[in-house]
Amino acid sequence: MNNTVFERKQRENKPVLAICYDFDKTLSPDDMQAQGYIQSVGYDVNKFWSESNSMARENDMDQNLAYMYKMMQEADGKIVFNKEKLQEYGSKVALFPGVDGWFERIKKYGEKKGVIVEHYIISSGLKEMIEGTSVAKSGAFEKIYASSFYYESGRSAKWPAQVVNFTNKTQFLFRIEKGVLDINDSSVNDYFPPEKIRVPFRNMVYIGDSDTDIPCMKLVNSHGGHSIGVYSTFTKEKNKVFKMMRENRIRYFTEADYSEGKELDKLVKMIIDKTVAAEKLEEYHEFNEKERCDSEKENSKEKQQKYDLLFALKESDSFESSKKVLYELVSINDWTEDQAKRIIEITNNNKQALSFLSDKSNKKIRSFYKALINKFKIKNEASKKIKSTIKKFSIKKMF
Repeated sequence: MNNTVFERKQRENKPVLAICYDFDKTLSPDDMQAQGYIQSVGYDVNKFWSESNSMARENDMDQNLAYMYKMMQEADGKIVFNKEKLQEYGSKVALFPGVDGWFERIKKYGEKKGVIVEHYIISSGLKEMIEGTSVAKSGAFEKIYASSFYYESGRSAKWPAQVVNFTNKTQFLFRIEKGVLDINDSSVNDYFPPEKIRVPFRNMVYIGDSDTDIPCMKLVNSHGGHSIGVYSTFTKEKNKVFKMMRENRIRYFTEADYSEGKELDKLVKMIIDKTVAAEKLEEYHEFNEKERCDSEKENSKEKQQKYDLLFALKESDSFESSKKVLYELVSINDWTEDQAKRIIEITNNNKQALSFLSDKSNKKIRSFYKALINKFKIKNEASKKIKSTIKKFSIKKMF
């Protein structure tokens, strides 16, 4: 049994907008491993990935585990392969235009609008290398979810500690939703009532560039959030984002230029603006829902029974079900005027219920309806029809 007490984020008194990013080709123009590491072990970049992917196919192996194994294998005897060295490689990773100032700028815009903006990385790349980037060192990210190594006594990497692939990326969205950020906290699987959800999916933005991001994009989209596909500012190649748009994986696409005033900057600020309005509407809905629940709690058991019977009579579509409901109705005496009028109206529209008024074995039901009409002096078309039906039975009985 695990008795560890995990620190969890609680729901805020302001809406939280979580912006989640892939890293390679989303924040950086190329794979992070291809920006120094692969070259340092004397490999051609294309050859490295070709051999890594072949290893995965031939051994029924996860592609991310394959590249991590190959990185360790090729580093052996050539370079120091520890956390510090990987962070050093990360410090040299190039970023798309505007990335350096993006995270703080968007947070400040959110603050001005009354929205807490948090930035998260969900990447199949290496956590250590991401941690070495200038933006990570500045504290831009609330949490970095990425593949990482286990280091024995602070020395060289010995084993994968965490592997993030395109399908298990989605678990981190649920962690963010519930504020359960520690990867070992199993309460991410617990039921959280709506009022305890910290970041509802409608308040999530996922920014990515390729097929590996599709599960996250689809999940965010399907729950009312915002998925954005980005394409390179250098190649301007849009085929991937066109495909994702065509298949309804993303709602928007734009160039991966994070500079102020550019399309992506405007788009995310519009999403923040929409979040403000949407959360006000949600608050209104929650207020109404609470009022409804409180009102129903105040209803006595008998009052609730009356509402249930009226609804059952209205929805009844068979002779037997109508008969059952009517016998329960006549067993209750203290109907209000509004309720009596509702009974008359519903009965008038229910052929099975009307037929009981012409059945000689149902004197009790006829007496019940006559008493309701007379007590509250109900004079409308429905009551006239019911009185007429009862009268016809009385005439029939005389002859």
